[in-house]
Amino acid sequence: MAATETRIRTLIADDEPMARRGVRILLERESGIEIVGEATGGIEAAELIRRLRPDLVFLDVQMVGCDGFETLMRVGPEAAPVVVFVTAYDEYALRAFDFNAVDYLLKPYDDARFGAALSRARELVMRKRNDAVDTRLTRLIAHLEGESRDRILLKSSGEIIFLKTAEIDWIEAEGDYVKFHVAGRSHLMRGTMAALEERLDPARFIRIHRSTIVNADRLRKLSPSFEGEYAVVLQDGTKLRLSRGYQDRIKALLGRVE
Repeated sequence: MAATETRIRTLIADDEPMARRGVRILLERESGIEIVGEATGGIEAAELIRRLRPDLVFLDVQMVGCDGFETLMRVGPEAAPVVVFVTAYDEYALRAFDFNAVDYLLKPYDDARFGAALSRARELVMRKRNDAVDTRLTRLIAHLEGESRDRILLKSSGEIIFLKTAEIDWIEAEGDYVKFHVAGRSHLMRGTMAALEERLDPARFIRIHRSTIVNADRLRKLSPSFEGEYAVVLQDGTKLRLSRGYQDRIKALLGRVE
């Protein structure tokens, strides 16, 4: 199943049977290509593109019914696949690139020229897929983050980490990022402490410094530091500076100063 999902779904559109056969033969030599259909005219090509949603189309410029440019106009930019125009007439080249064609094959072409066009098409198809995945992930992250205070979603080395807020020991600011400390490990996320504080449950997370937020469940005690200030001591022995402006809330939470 995974291998099928990575194949490039390809449509051939040309009103000449021999031309369609030639493209098919060359495509069938290639790995990772799935030919999903053939169209014998422009109107049929537009219908198949809308219905089959191919990744790639080898599209003749001059066809019965409507030409290749009108075919794409019928499809519309949102549904348009990656296109390689194929034609015997070079005067259409400039207009082809106005339609964002990845390449323009002038008949007759040899195997090497066809291979170069297909290589460029593959690259663009994969780029579009990756962009689509990134867009979906961004929307998913925004949706999940907006729904709950119980988790933080982090991007790390191409992965998405679902971090339960209950697992966080403490958080510190680090430049344009915030760093989460979790059971001896750390995770970075771009953002500000102010924005993060608004997302976290105020009954569980306490700001002790403009650059530090702690999980109240990890607190052990306050320790006198210097000049009337205190250090917050966590269950694992981590000591963090408590600024004077944040003392009242944490003292009330602990009940007493040890």
